[in-house]
Amino acid sequence: MTETIDAYFDRLGQAARTAAQAIARAGTAQKNAALRAIADALDAARSDLTAANEHDLQAAHAAGLSPALIDRLTLSPKVIDAMIEGLEQIADLPDPVGEIRELRQRPSGIQVGRMRVPLGVVGIIYESRPNVTVDAAALCLKAGNAAILRGGKEAIHSNQAIARCVQQGLAAAQLPAMVVQVIERTERELVTRLVSSPQYVDVIVPRGGKGLIEAVAQAAKVPVIKHLDGNCHVYVHAAAKPEWVVPIVENAKTHRYGVCNAAETLLIDEAVAPRYLPEIGAMLARHGVEMRCCPKAWSLLHAAPQVPAELLKPATEADWATEYLAPILAIRVVTGLDDAIDHIARYSSHHTEAIITEDYSAAMRFLREVDSASVMVNASTRFADGFEYGLGAEIGISTDKFHARGPVGLEGLTSEKWIVLGHGTIRR
Repeated sequence: MTETIDAYFDRLGQAARTAAQAIARAGTAQKNAALRAIADALDAARSDLTAANEHDLQAAHAAGLSPALIDRLTLSPKVIDAMIEGLEQIADLPDPVGEIRELRQRPSGIQVGRMRVPLGVVGIIYESRPNVTVDAAALCLKAGNAAILRGGKEAIHSNQAIARCVQQGLAAAQLPAMVVQVIERTERELVTRLVSSPQYVDVIVPRGGKGLIEAVAQAAKVPVIKHLDGNCHVYVHAAAKPEWVVPIVENAKTHRYGVCNAAETLLIDEAVAPRYLPEIGAMLARHGVEMRCCPKAWSLLHAAPQVPAELLKPATEADWATEYLAPILAIRVVTGLDDAIDHIARYSSHHTEAIITEDYSAAMRFLREVDSASVMVNASTRFADGFEYGLGAEIGISTDKFHARGPVGLEGLTSEKWIVLGHGTIRR
């Protein structure tokens, strides 16, 4: 008889609680040994990973999944290399668990400080990207947490192949297999159980589209680390350095379309729009990017000979708030820095914004006043991830202000508790 959903999840949850105690006791050397053993197992299983992924890709094409989702689903040799490199990077990172900071002597004779500790059991729900299985397992493990991972059914074969490598690595380091559990069943009810079981799970991290994250946030009875979408902006200021404008816009928009840190709106100062927009438009046209323009931008681009008319469309109100995840860019000419900051405040998803400028005062105002998880000066929004920030692989990006913000790496998967040190000290 097939195990009921409730019985199956209760078994996973109880095992995760037990495993969380074991991994919290593990030392840095043992956790690093597991990470490197997982990397070795992935390297040895390349052909198995590729075969499992091909099975998922065939089903994805047959189901008519979008190019963006298929891109996220693909385990190319480069993606496998990145998974292995991410494991090695995390192994090389300092272990945050047990770190004591701000230890202060009090007049009473006690010392008071804070110690960084694991969260406990982390539940992670994600779509398409099988590499998240490795990223999530590695970060949770290094931060001393047990993990319950629930990938999308479209990646079920890839995730299970990766899970086998994770299990091999844990066994090689003599850690319990239940430290990382990958749910192998696809019933949607399991997501509901995962997000509504505080007796088993301490925090939920959803990774995927806006619909998934909204549904998780609404159903959750467990704290959620989340971002709903990545409507990211690049603003070309009047004092932008000419050599930087097109390369930054090109990289931010066209490096990869189906990622949350790709630029979705270009704002350009009216003082320099006639100078830069035709060149930017020609570059976007070479990439086949559709441009949804305000009237001023449409007029300038329509007059540019290298910008095909079929790639130009008038922007609607909805375009300014849309995360396209596609070769589409909204373009607006603004009257200056205040106008740009106001536009971002109104439409941004508070993920990542960038300004291109050589004006120090403008750059500092942009950094201070733009209320997003990552704010950049003279750099592509594509840098907004844990790998590029030196965190190793990331568990996700949070646009919340509590408990973590921006790319969530090891420190974001820990908490702090107060510690008090005395010498037979009593309160008088």
